[in-house]
Order: sequence, then C-alpha cells, then structure tokens
Amino acid sequence: MTNDPLKPATIAAQAAGATDGETAGVVPGIHLSTTYLRDPDYELMRADNKYGRDENDTVRQAEEVLRQLEGAAATLLFPTGMAAVAAVFRALPSGARVILQSGIYWGTIKWVRDFCARRGIILEEVDAADATALAAACRSSADLVWVETPSNPWLKVVDIAAAAGVAHKAGAILVVDATAATPILTRPLDLGADIVMHSASKAINGHTDVLAGVLSCRDVASSIWQAIAMDRHDAGAIIGPFEAWLLLRGVRTLPLRVERMCANALAVAEFLEGHALVEAVLYPGLPSNAGHAIASRQMSGGYGSLLSVLIKGDRARALDVVGRLRLFHRATSLGGVESLVEHRHTIEPHTGIPETLLRLSVGIEDAGDLIADLAQALDVH
Repeated sequence: MTNDPLKPATIAAQAAGATDGETAGVVPGIHLSTTYLRDPDYELMRADNKYGRDENDTVRQAEEVLRQLEGAAATLLFPTGMAAVAAVFRALPSGARVILQSGIYWGTIKWVRDFCARRGIILEEVDAADATALAAACRSSADLVWVETPSNPWLKVVDIAAAAGVAHKAGAILVVDATAATPILTRPLDLGADIVMHSASKAINGHTDVLAGVLSCRDVASSIWQAIAMDRHDAGAIIGPFEAWLLLRGVRTLPLRVERMCANALAVAEFLEGHALVEAVLYPGLPSNAGHAIASRQMSGGYGSLLSVLIKGDRARALDVVGRLRLFHRATSLGGVESLVEHRHTIEPHTGIPETLLRLSVGIEDAGDLIADLAQALDVH
C-alpha cells in the first residue's frame, strides 16, 4: 500500500490533482478515442496508449482518485459491481475452496453459487459476523474468504482485522465488499484485507446515473491481482470513458455526501427505534446493534446511509407504509443523494427476507423532512 499524505476530502475535491492538460481546464476532460496514433516508424506516440479497451486517461484518472482514497497499491474499474465480483472469482483455479459470508447481497450469492458449481469450486457459506463461526470455517485451507460489511440488507458487521487473521492463517486472501461503507468510512486494506470491492454505482458515484464496479489491492504483484488485471484486459470487462468521467465528477463530493447521509441515517434510525409500530431497526450506528462496537472501531466518521427496519404487523402493513411515503422513492438501489425505500421481499421473494422488512437508503435531504415523512407513513388512522 502507499502512504498518501492528503486527507480524503482534499483528494476527492481535487480529483487527485487531475485537470485537463490540453485546455488548462480545471475540470478533467473526457477522452473518447478507442485507438491511438503511431509515428512514421510505427512506434506508439505514447507507450501506455495502444488501444482503448484497457488504456484510457479518463478511466486512469478515476482509478487514481479511488486508489488514493482507498490507500491501495492499485485500483481497477469495471463496468458494474457484479463485473468486479466476477473478476475476482474468475481468477480462482478449478477446485479452489471459497468461504462466502451468508446473508449478503443476493446478486453476489446467486452468481457465486452458480459459478462455483460450474467450475468445481468448493463453496462454504458462513455467518462471517460470528467470529467463532468464521474461524471454524477457516480451520481448513482455503483460497478466498469473501465478506461484506456492513451487509445488505441485514447490516451485519464483520471484524475485518479478525477476518484477515483467520483467512491468512488458512492460506486464503480476504476480499471485502465495502460498498455500504465507502472508502470514506472504512479502509479495509489498512485492516489487513487483500482486496476491497465496491459497487461504485452506489455512494461512490452518488447520483444514481452510473453503473460501475471497482477493485483495489494491497499488493499489485500478487498472483491473483495479476490474474484479475489480465482477465480484465483480455475479456474486455472495461468501463466506458463517459461513465468514468461521471464517476470522477461524483466522487469529488463523496466525503461531503457521506457525512450528511450518515448524520441523516442515524437520526432516522433513532426515530424509528423509538416508534411503537416498529419491531426492530437494523443499523450499526445504534448502540443496541450487535455490531455497534466493531463498527465503531473500524468505521470512522459515521455508520453509513443504509438501514433496514422491520415493521410490526404483516406484509400488507409493510406495503401500506411503503405506499404512503412521499419523499422516499420506491426504487431499488442505495447510496444516492435521494432517499429510497425498498420492500426487499418483493425483490427477493425466495431468500428468507421477512415480508415486513423495509430497506432504506438515506440521502442528503433535510433529516427532519425525512423523519416527518416516515412518521406520517407509519401513522395508523
């Protein structure tokens, strides 16, 4: 890892020093060319620019900002979060053993199960928030341990340093999906993780208008990172320059957005926890949450913008609350400037999600307005 001396707010706002060198513009330009010139001797005019599949200055600029925010040795962007997930697993050999945290984002679980079955990879799912259970799973040799913290939609917290210790003892690398935390709140590489993954479509971009994924590593020379980088190049799992530019634009306000969203989410969680018609609030920022102590240790500046709530009653009651909300948009995603509500069971009906669980992604609106909206939606006439 590198030691970048600037603070995250400065790195983000300054886009890691990127400007438009051709026009002297403060805002970096978008470089759209898919191929590059050669001189009369057919030598490349720039040795690092041969073809746009894997070589684009806009993409490199966005990667550099994220690399510095993550404190990483190297960072690679992908066209979606799931493309980043797939890149890691495609680097594993057939017959490898994988330990996967249970109860995480269903898209990851479903794809990993299918992929491992096709490739003859041994897959074991475990509640990684239970340190004892994770340590037991790591008593046998493994190749990869994958955790997500805080998890979606259960908001469970994994002790990253402890997970790194047991993973490395088993001979495995530790990959952390830190989408819900962002590199502003948690830097898993500093805690011993080998690779950190984000769906950059979420809070990193923050404006609900870009699909992107990102991987960052501690050791650029590691065999798995080299395999990931080669696979991205050869298989063409690249992000487009316009999407990279939008991501670069969005990340410049990431620290400010995260600060506001965390404060709002905590206020919303505290309100909901005290409401008579709420059965439970799942949010690591609440002292009553099982993961609060660990989250307080490894998250700095807040506990994220994602929370889940269990409504008292049945499916009809939960959907009634969803239908009455005026400010929370009924839509699937998280991490944007606008607040969203999702009835998770409707999205994932066969995954054990309770019919009364609502997942809230809290945005940057006025916290009082959001609480008032929830209050009127919960009100039973």
